[in-house]
This record gives sequence, C-alpha cells and structure tokens, in this order.
Amino acid sequence: MKQILIVEDDSLLNKMLTYNLTADGYSVTSVLNARTAADTLTKQKFDLVLLDINLPDGNGYDLCRLIKPDQPDTIVIFLTANDQESDQIRGYEAGAVDYITKPFVLGALQRKIKAMLSMLEHHRTTKDVYDDGRLVLDFSEQSATLNGTPVNLSAMEYRMLNLFRKNPRQVLTRGLLLEKLWDVDEKYVDEHTLTTTISRIRSKIESDGGAPYIKTVYGMGYQWTGGEAK
Repeated sequence: MKQILIVEDDSLLNKMLTYNLTADGYSVTSVLNARTAADTLTKQKFDLVLLDINLPDGNGYDLCRLIKPDQPDTIVIFLTANDQESDQIRGYEAGAVDYITKPFVLGALQRKIKAMLSMLEHHRTTKDVYDDGRLVLDFSEQSATLNGTPVNLSAMEYRMLNLFRKNPRQVLTRGLLLEKLWDVDEKYVDEHTLTTTISRIRSKIESDGGAPYIKTVYGMGYQWTGGEAK
C-alpha cells in the first residue's frame, strides 16, 4: 500500500484530503505543522508528500530539502496559495515535482497522484537491483553498498557480479565466464584477468567478515552463495 503524508495547516482541507485519499486505497498520515512533519519524516518513509508551503511554524521549501537526501524517490507536490513564477521555480529547485495552486479541483489532484505513483512504481520495477539486506548492487546506476558503506566496483566487476547473481547456486565454469565476459575494449578476458577480478570482487564485497558471496569449486569454477535478493 502506497504511503502518503499530508502536511497542511488548514484542518478542513487536511481532513478532506485525508478522507478522499484514504478512500482511494492509500495509507495516509496527516499533520498540521512543520515540526510534526519533520519528526514524522525521521520515523517513516513515504511514497508521496502533499506539502503546504506556508506553515505556521516553518515553510514547505525547508521540509522538502529535508526529505530529498534520505528519500530521493519520494514525490513531493506543493500545495500553496502562491502562484508567482518565482515561487514555483523555488519549489522545483527544492525538489518538488509539481505545484498545485489553491483552490484546486480535488478530483484532478487525485488523478494526478494516481498517475505519479504509477510512474514511480514503473520506475522502481525497471531498476535492476540486488539487495539482500547486507549487500546492495544497483546494476542500473552502477552503484553498490556493503552494510550502507559505498563500494567502488569497475564495469567489469559489475558485469561479473550480474552474471553470478542471475545464476544463483549454479557453478559457473571458468570457461563459461571467459566466454561471457568482455573487457571495456570488447576484447576477450584472459585467465589471469578472470582470477584477478574474482579476487578483487571478494576483497570488496566480503570485507565486513560476513558470509562469503563467491565460492571456489575446485576443478570446476565458481558459485554464487550470497543471500536471496529481496
């Protein structure tokens, strides 16, 4: 179920939005001020935030900047009585994806939210990510972390890891790996490069002393023994 946070100090509008979005099947959390919103955001992640710019104890711009570093995929839509172009630009620069001027048609906002969350879901499903809670490999963006710490991997190392994780528990022979892998210049990888690359990968993704990810099957090749991807 998609999680939506409403930050709106107009209690009547807040209740109306909460009622209608809950009826649409979303899990809705609503708050009336910036302080409560900031506290809520430290405890929970949201798929979408409806954010009033003018709050009694702060402004939406600062809250939006608070959201984005920790929740970069969260969709932020500003709700405001301001319709100045400079205010809109400021909102987009803070990380919002849309800017709704009050008063607005509720049905149109509901359709917009549905469309944006559908796009977010599509984006997430197309991302190519391995995540077992310890090791995260984002093959789409060529990024990796081990227990939350960034890991630097080469293009060749990503290709090899992708081959392993797509064939879990299977023994991949050295011959198969040499056949499937190419270097950056599209040349064959030789035996020495293969051995060196395996060693480098192990030193990077097994450096925390946890269970090994790549097992050597002597006389045959290598086997991916990592945890199941989430």
